[in-house]
Amino acid sequence: MSETTITPADERVLDAEDVRELLEEYQRRGWTDGLPVVPVTASILDEFLATTGRHPQDPLFTIPHLNRTLTVRLAAVNAAMAGCLPEYFPVVLALWDAIAQEPSPARGIWQSTTGTAPFAVVNGPVRAAIGLNSAGNVFGSGHRANATIGRAVRLACINVFGLRPHALDQATQGTPVKYAGCIAENEEASPWPALHTEYGLDAGTSCVTAFVVRSVIHIEARHSQTPEQLALDFADTIRRTGALIHEYTSALLVVSPEHARLFADAGWSRDDLREHVYAHAVRHRSELAAVGKDAVSTHTHWRVPAVHPDATPDASAGGVDPERVRVLTSPHAVQIVVAGAPNAGVSAVVEIFGLAPRMRPSSFSPVEES
Repeated sequence: MSETTITPADERVLDAEDVRELLEEYQRRGWTDGLPVVPVTASILDEFLATTGRHPQDPLFTIPHLNRTLTVRLAAVNAAMAGCLPEYFPVVLALWDAIAQEPSPARGIWQSTTGTAPFAVVNGPVRAAIGLNSAGNVFGSGHRANATIGRAVRLACINVFGLRPHALDQATQGTPVKYAGCIAENEEASPWPALHTEYGLDAGTSCVTAFVVRSVIHIEARHSQTPEQLALDFADTIRRTGALIHEYTSALLVVSPEHARLFADAGWSRDDLREHVYAHAVRHRSELAAVGKDAVSTHTHWRVPAVHPDATPDASAGGVDPERVRVLTSPHAVQIVVAGAPNAGVSAVVEIFGLAPRMRPSSFSPVEES
């Protein structure tokens, strides 16, 4: 930081002690995620609402058992508090539209002991227009649009739905993604069509895809020589026993440009990668028995030991080879984006929370054009 000269005019309109006291008041009222938030005035709120044609009282998302609804106005208030610029707000709205399509948030998954968090992938021209990071340090800090769009959702969870830790948020440990989870696809460095074109959208349309995530797992594969080796690294990460809560799981592969190029140079498409990962995301039943996950609960379908009083055989037990247990329902349980810097063979598996096979594997919404 550097010293700045404050003129008498500045002193007249800005008193640092007043600002500090205002920030502390927000903290005392519990309107934050632990970090300072931006004070919001009526004129600031108007700047956000001017970016959309929606009515301020239009509902965006409801959690029925809490009897609480997020409106456009409340989304704007929390986006401003998060530090968003007004031009980010159409992306925030699209993110909430996508979240509303997810089956688990309205049922209370954000309150769960599992500690899940909202996560967004942004595609299309809006990425460059608002400065979203899709390259180096894509999961890290340093880019205002990524940090504040994700934070806008978190603050709304706290201030609208009351999902505060130790209260309605019952996460046993949580995840750092709870502060903010928003990345953009590095479409320019990808050898494949952008994610949102898989939904039938034009590449020139901006779009937000929403996920409910548990964790982000790092994959180091700097010297893999073949696509088969690399795809097995992804499959092995997805099938790790510690990730298996329910009978099936799902995943978002965030493939670095270097890894994507390895696949593409070998002639692999996104679907080829999906098929390979699906085929190898399998555990031997003895491996599941060793960790007490070789059956499922009759009531919850969570994985339990076969000796558990509520245990029932999983679907694989009635298959052609009962000893080979699939952890994915289909290749479409794997979504794939390209993101990160083109400087190393480092990728990630984002573990997705899902209760059941999905008819629609992704929840997405186009971004309104202003």
